[in-house]
Amino acid sequence: MRSPLRFGSSQETSPSTAVLAEVAAGVAAADDVTTLVQRLLEPLVDLAGAHGGAVRVLDEQGQHLRLVSSIGLSEAMCQAESSVDRHCGFCGSAADEMKVVWADDLSSCSSRTGVSRPCLLPTQRMLTVPMRHRQRVLGVYNLYFTQTVPEQSVLKLLQTVGELLGLALENARLEAESLRATLMRERQVMAAEVHDSIAQSLAFVKLRLPLLHDAMAARDDIHAEQYFDDVRGSISQAHTGLRCLLTQFRAPMEPGGLLAALGACAATFRRVSGCELSFESRLPWLQLAPERETHVFHIVKEALNNISKHARAHQAWLTLHRLDDERVEVLVDDDGHGLPDTAQSDGHYGLDIMHERAGRIGGLLVVEARPGGGTRVRLIFPIAAPLNPTASP
Repeated sequence: MRSPLRFGSSQETSPSTAVLAEVAAGVAAADDVTTLVQRLLEPLVDLAGAHGGAVRVLDEQGQHLRLVSSIGLSEAMCQAESSVDRHCGFCGSAADEMKVVWADDLSSCSSRTGVSRPCLLPTQRMLTVPMRHRQRVLGVYNLYFTQTVPEQSVLKLLQTVGELLGLALENARLEAESLRATLMRERQVMAAEVHDSIAQSLAFVKLRLPLLHDAMAARDDIHAEQYFDDVRGSISQAHTGLRCLLTQFRAPMEPGGLLAALGACAATFRRVSGCELSFESRLPWLQLAPERETHVFHIVKEALNNISKHARAHQAWLTLHRLDDERVEVLVDDDGHGLPDTAQSDGHYGLDIMHERAGRIGGLLVVEARPGGGTRVRLIFPIAAPLNPTASP
């Protein structure tokens, strides 16, 4: 058994100071929590004059205490104690009541749960300290004793250590949640980029291939060549979009900015859709951050794509103008049959992405009936609003 440390003089308080300093440094440095508790358990055991110790952390579901570090426990004991119910015995009492629990007779622990556990040696005493942050318990640590009883000053120190370790565990939990949220946003962005830069090109290829087949069967070389060029161009666009996703995780923008990109998009729409498109920009210039330009561009591109797929329109209009000094309105109109119910169902994901992109630039997207027939897509957004990366449909 390790000899207990005594406290009182400045020389004797140095171990406690060292333990607190190491815990605080680990919390401030966002140290790996498992590594931190493994490194601290032995100094804590020495500090308290214990002969063994264990650290248990609540799992993600908050239902079980998982053993992450131990000293002085047999291999069989560690295996049996690898995961216990969070309400089990004195560990459960400390977690449920959020207070330090001292047990002189561990045999009573088995009577609480009705399960005999190999850690319950009658000669042992156990101190269980909750690791908590505010009103949230994230685990406990145990110190095992034979005859030594920790002094009151040591108990206070051990409780402080529990609170610091609770803070470290809470920081680790929040960091994990933040990482999961970031990954989800990145997946959503990737899905949007795949839809906007690749899926549209492949959808157009799907539409053009039957026409190419029919033209070749009819030996209509003029139309066959036109459809072949359309298919080749769309496949090239899909390939370019895929390379951009792999390298930059974003679709390319025209070097001339948003207005130039929309002009090129309008020219492509006229060529491949068979629908006339009037493009009018009433803005002498429009300068946005690159990410904001990308969102506006893909909203317009998806609106035009919906016209091509669903509207059966003969004429479409793309108009940009200022509503006032702070806001721009983009209108995409067509004289088609309107957006049918099937389009709402089939194009649901595309419309969701449009709304999400509008939200990310602080804008508003409205899809409505056009006066005189057809469909109108209205995008209103502030010129200088910050990006909102967490916007969702």
